[in-house]
Amino acid sequence: MAEIIWYGHACFEVRGRNVTVLMDPVPRSSGYDMGKPSADIVTVSHDHKGHTALENVQEGYRLINGPGEYEIQEVYINGIQTYHDTERGKKLGRNTVYVVEIEELVVCHLGDIGHVLTDQQAELISSVDVLLVPAGGGPTITPAQAAEVIAQIEPGIVIPMQFQTEQGDADRDPVDGFLREMAAAEHETLERLRVRKSDIGESAKVVVLEPA
Repeated sequence: MAEIIWYGHACFEVRGRNVTVLMDPVPRSSGYDMGKPSADIVTVSHDHKGHTALENVQEGYRLINGPGEYEIQEVYINGIQTYHDTERGKKLGRNTVYVVEIEELVVCHLGDIGHVLTDQQAELISSVDVLLVPAGGGPTITPAQAAEVIAQIEPGIVIPMQFQTEQGDADRDPVDGFLREMAAAEHETLERLRVRKSDIGESAKVVVLEPA
């Protein structure tokens, strides 16, 4: 079983039995407070300040900051280069999508992706169980594009991120627009998600997490 916690913006903690992966650590200046977590692995999708609060993470982690294939403590990670805009990064730079295999689950974090996937990218991001996807528009994909990317990947569970909440992301849209785009999917709200491989269904289910 894996446990997934959302700290706000694009910051998630994915806990296995013996290893913890922290993704895109968020600074307190964002309005969110992840505390001072410890992690075995930290991934950073790109170098914008809302995703790189490494000073707030306890020392002793392995940092992954870019495309490539990695194996750390029986966690397998594939970093896939994408872009923060529709012009191959000319406006906002590059972005790394991470596909993480942990506790027999495949978790994909899209970071600040700004475009729908190419056929080659979609093939590399296949067989995803849990997809972490931007859902509030702004300098990332729109809710309609998010729905298109979800259709490309066909995950079992979709967790939206980077949408307006009481704590932060005031410049983004609330999650409602994304939920309308995903109207056909089952939807529930949780404080955190505990999930096994056997929990993954054939059709996409949306889980909205509350910021920890």
